[in-house]
Amino acid sequence: HAYKMNISSTKSMTGHLLGATAAVEALACVFAITKGIIPPTINVEEVDPQIDSRLNLTLGKAQKREVKVAMNNTFGFGGHNSTIIFRKVEQ
Repeated sequence: HAYKMNISSTKSMTGHLLGATAAVEALACVFAITKGIIPPTINVEEVDPQIDSRLNLTLGKAQKREVKVAMNNTFGFGGHNSTIIFRKVEQ
């Protein structure tokens, strides 16, 4: 299923926000679900050739698509790491 999903990094646009990073990235996930827009990874000049080119890295430009589930991994200084998964509520 890896080829059917988007992979992106909001940190490319915001930088490291220290304690606020997880909250801002969580909001990006919620907005991706509610608005149907995947935020891009910007400022990428060269992609490692070891990365499978079939993966959708969402480089340079946001992509519009339906998002049912979004996962956020946050890796902070000193080993302060978290992962949270958001799911669209079906009505």
